[in-house]
Amino acid sequence: MDGVAGTGAVGAAEAGRAGQAAGNAGGASAGGASTGDASTGDASTGRGELLPRAFFARPSQQVAPDLLGCVLESELPDGLVAVALTEVEAYAGQADPASHAYRGPTRRNAVMFGEPGHAYVYFTYGMHFCVNLVCLPEGTASAVLLRAGSVVAGADLARRRRAAMRSARPGPPDRDLARGPARLCQALGIDRTLDGADACDPGSVLRIRPGRRPTPPGTIRHGPRVGVSRAADEPWRFWVAGDPTVSVYRAYTPRRAKPAAGR
Repeated sequence: MDGVAGTGAVGAAEAGRAGQAAGNAGGASAGGASTGDASTGDASTGRGELLPRAFFARPSQQVAPDLLGCVLESELPDGLVAVALTEVEAYAGQADPASHAYRGPTRRNAVMFGEPGHAYVYFTYGMHFCVNLVCLPEGTASAVLLRAGSVVAGADLARRRRAAMRSARPGPPDRDLARGPARLCQALGIDRTLDGADACDPGSVLRIRPGRRPTPPGTIRHGPRVGVSRAADEPWRFWVAGDPTVSVYRAYTPRRAKPAAGR
């Protein structure tokens, strides 16, 4: 069910590029995926102006493909790590049964209803953190889940963080450092303390920058989102075709109930 973005039912990538002109009023341009692996070490992070808040003041289905190639960086006390995004998913808030905001605002999802460009971080399966960037004006929930990317700066620190989460097993291959939403958060050191961080603020520890080069439209694919049980056919997952850091697609599989004791 995947295809070239812009040719499917939603045409989200084309809409995103059209809307990007308004979003780039602050001087930033999106895209610029790096398809190399983390062995490039401290290659350019695309440092310069951050993405303007107006970039995120659009529906997540438009923002998501435009984020491919953009660089998310975290600058924590132990150092800086930057990841060029290669896979994302859009969630449409109260219009989307798969969204955390579908049933309205709660203490957990409050950031999703706030100002665009902020990070919504949640804890899942009692083990992992995932990070989203909020879209649309304040009061309307919409967000893009950041699923995977290529580490383009701070690879040694990312390796140490990932190895520490692997119970002393050998460190992961470079392509796996940020391959998947939980791994991406581990590599960047993201947890719930960064929920609400303003990625458009130069003074924030979590920032989002445009990539160095636009992502060629022909390399962007879209298809169903990973592991969702509702609105499962919406083609709102976007990725850079052929990039080794993109995660493996898995459809939703119901969990089996544990057998009762003594049976």
